Amino acid sequence: MSPAAGARVFAMVAGEDSGDQLGADLIEALRMRFPGARFMGVGGPRMRKAGFDAWHDVAELSVMGVAEVLHHLPRLLRLRASLARRITRLHPDAFVGIDAPDFNLGLEKKLKRAGIRTVHYVSPSIWAWREGRAEKIGRCADCVLCLFPMEPAIYARHGVDARFVGHPLADRFPLQPNRDTARAELGLRPDAPVLAVLPGSRLTEIRHLGAIFLAAAQRVADAIPGLQIVIPAANRHCRAALEGLLAPHAATLAPTLLDGHAHRALMAADVVLLASGTAALEAMLAKRPMVVGYRIAPLTYALVKGLRMLKTDLYSLPNALAGAPLVPELMQRDCTPARLADAVLAWFRDPVRCAALAEAFKRMHLSLYAGNGAATAASRAIEQLLHPHTGAGSRP
Repeated sequence: MSPAAGARVFAMVAGEDSGDQLGADLIEALRMRFPGARFMGVGGPRMRKAGFDAWHDVAELSVMGVAEVLHHLPRLLRLRASLARRITRLHPDAFVGIDAPDFNLGLEKKLKRAGIRTVHYVSPSIWAWREGRAEKIGRCADCVLCLFPMEPAIYARHGVDARFVGHPLADRFPLQPNRDTARAELGLRPDAPVLAVLPGSRLTEIRHLGAIFLAAAQRVADAIPGLQIVIPAANRHCRAALEGLLAPHAATLAPTLLDGHAHRALMAADVVLLASGTAALEAMLAKRPMVVGYRIAPLTYALVKGLRMLKTDLYSLPNALAGAPLVPELMQRDCTPARLADAVLAWFRDPVRCAALAEAFKRMHLSLYAGNGAATAASRAIEQLLHPHTGAGSRP
């Protein structure tokens, strides 16, 4: 029997660390709408701290790379089948799959067939990769909660209910970041130029890009006397990999290597050199000029291009949101130390262009807000899904 007659029950599955943060914020927002609600499923330490009953830890789903996924596939399939049975028996008021589409969409499809309302929080990048997936996602989820404002219109073309709820990172960055404060917190000199280097948050990215990025940083340091270089490491494994790559540059580069603090490093910087991905969005929200570089395996790139899987020529999120090449993107063969360094130096030498970019980034930052924050907007959308005809959702 459904527990809806009493306290609301929500099942959730978060697939990695970022999903754990999204889940924790959503739990707090839903509890404001549904006092006494219970939350259970797969989550991490932040969700548990928010009162989540974690049947499994988020780490059980956090596998990256084709080889690692294939190795863990039998276990992941067993886990998904087990969760489907357990959640179906529980019959919660709603199931929320937080990101992790490869795992969650299949689970959502089974639960939707069992008569459970399903929500997918964080749309896959259908604006860039295979728009036709929108229809498939709609068969799995009753509602898709989107972080970017251009996404609901794409789903609408396929008859899928999708709501823009804002991007949680837009809530965490100030509209006018304070460079001096960030430098003081990191122990950097306030009057010397700063380059932030972010070659990726995964070991595979650092292996592909780390040496190239550091060689580019060396060229920039040779051209700008007194340059300070700051490199945030996502975790201890990434730090160890970066330390190994830095050894040949130890005498000349002398960077500040951080344990985390990526947002602070971005706000402290004058210019950022980064791998394509979420870091580009974070640099945009920090209002900093950037150069985006990326490489994937040549065979993978050939397949992506040959099969026309990629529907855009703009790879980074700032350029995709603007619909124009605001920042340089150096991909594949163009991602070389010389070209990256030249693009970085161009920003350092053109403060007028940097100021104009910061104003554009402010406007883009504002476009990612939705009401009183992403979690509040997401909770309102879920409330409207549960009460479509009662006027629910009027609360901010």
